[in-house]
Amino acid sequence: MISYEKHTLANGLTLLLHEDHATPLVTVNTLYCVGARNEDPQRTGFAHLFEHLMFGGTPHVPDYDAVVNSIGGESNASTSNDSTNYYVTAPAKFLRQMLTIEADRMAGLDFSERVLAVQRQVVEEEYNQRFTNQPYGDKWMLMRPLCYKVHPYRWCTIGADIRHVREATVDDEREFFAKHYYPANAIVAVAGDINVRETLAMAEELYGVIANSRRRDQCILPIEPEQTSERRLTVERDVPYDMLMMAFPMCHRLHPDFVVYDLVSDVLSNGDSSRMYNKLVKDDSIFDEVNAYIMGSLDAGLMVVQGKPADGVTLEEAETAVWRVLDDLTANGVGEYELGKVVNKFESTFAFSQYSVPDRAANLCLFESLGHLHWVNDEPLEYRKVTPVDILRVARECFQHHKANVLYYKSKR
Repeated sequence: MISYEKHTLANGLTLLLHEDHATPLVTVNTLYCVGARNEDPQRTGFAHLFEHLMFGGTPHVPDYDAVVNSIGGESNASTSNDSTNYYVTAPAKFLRQMLTIEADRMAGLDFSERVLAVQRQVVEEEYNQRFTNQPYGDKWMLMRPLCYKVHPYRWCTIGADIRHVREATVDDEREFFAKHYYPANAIVAVAGDINVRETLAMAEELYGVIANSRRRDQCILPIEPEQTSERRLTVERDVPYDMLMMAFPMCHRLHPDFVVYDLVSDVLSNGDSSRMYNKLVKDDSIFDEVNAYIMGSLDAGLMVVQGKPADGVTLEEAETAVWRVLDDLTANGVGEYELGKVVNKFESTFAFSQYSVPDRAANLCLFESLGHLHWVNDEPLEYRKVTPVDILRVARECFQHHKANVLYYKSKR
C-alpha cells in the first residue's frame, strides 16, 4: 500500500508526496501531459524532441547532467503518444538540488540554435538506429497508419516524417514549450526518504514562483471512425525471418472494459500455460514465438497479436492458426480457474511494479494523469471484478475479421 499526499499549488502544479524511510534515496518524477497525440500533423516528433531538449540546459543550469552526476544521481526520460515523463533519483540529502534543477527547467530552457542543432542530430541518429537500421524497426511505422486513419495515434513518437524534426526552428521550440510545458500541465511526484511537510515547503518555494502561462486545456482530438473492413499490408525487408502482426481496435484507457481486454491478452499469451504458447508453439509448432498484448493508450487503443512463424510455415498458414485460437476463445470463453490464474499473475506483476521508489513515483504520476490516483493501490480490485462472461463478451467484440489490421512482414532471404 502506497501512502501519499496530494497538493495543488497556486499556479496549478499537482504535487504528490510519498514518504518512505526504508530507503536512503529520493526520486523526483515529473510527468507532462503532452505526447505525440498533441502534435500538429505537419510538425510531428516534437514531443520526443522535447524529451531531449529538456536535458540541453537552461540559462541558470547550462549542464543538467553535470549537476545530476555531481550528486551521485541518475536521470532519464521517456515519451509516449500520451505523455512525457522525466525522473531523477539521488541520495535523500540532495533533495533540494533535485527540486531546484527540475523547477528550473520547467521555468524555461536554453532556447538557442546551438542546443537545438545538437538535439535534432541526436533524434535523427536515434531514428536511424531504432527505426531504419534495426530489424523490424519500422513495424509500427507501418502498422499505425494502417490502424488509424484520422487520430494522431497514426504516427509514432519519433514522428510521421523525420524531416519535421530536422526542420524544427527555435521559434517552433519556444511555441511548443509555451503550449505544453507549464505548471498546470505537469504532475510532480516526490517519493522516498523525505519529510512531507518540509518537501511541500520546498516545492512551494521553488515551483510556486513559476508563472502559469495557461490553464490545462481539454485536449479534443478527432475520433477514429469505426473500422468496417479488414485492412492488409505486405512488405519485404532484409530481416532473417517472416513476422506476422495483427491488430484489432479496442477501447480507451478509462473504459471499464480496458481491464477485460488486458486479461484477454493474458489468457492468450501470458506465460507457458497460455493458449497461444500451448497451441501454436508447443503443440503444433506453428510459431517459434508469438504473443498478444494491448496498447495502454489513453484514447482508443489496439489489441495486438505478433509472432514469427517456424521454418517452413507461411504467413498465411500462421494467420489461419492464430484465427483458430481466437475463434476457440470467442466460441467457448474461459473458465473460472483459467481466469483466476491470469488475475493472480496481474496482481503479482502489479505488486512488483510498486517495489522501487522510482516505480512508485512514476505510478503516482501516471494514475494521477488518468484522473484515478487511487488506482496506485486499488487497480487490482478492478481486475478481480472481471468474470468469464466479460471475457467472452469482449473477445467476441474484438476478434472479428472486419476489424483486423494485418501486416505480413516478409523476409527477402
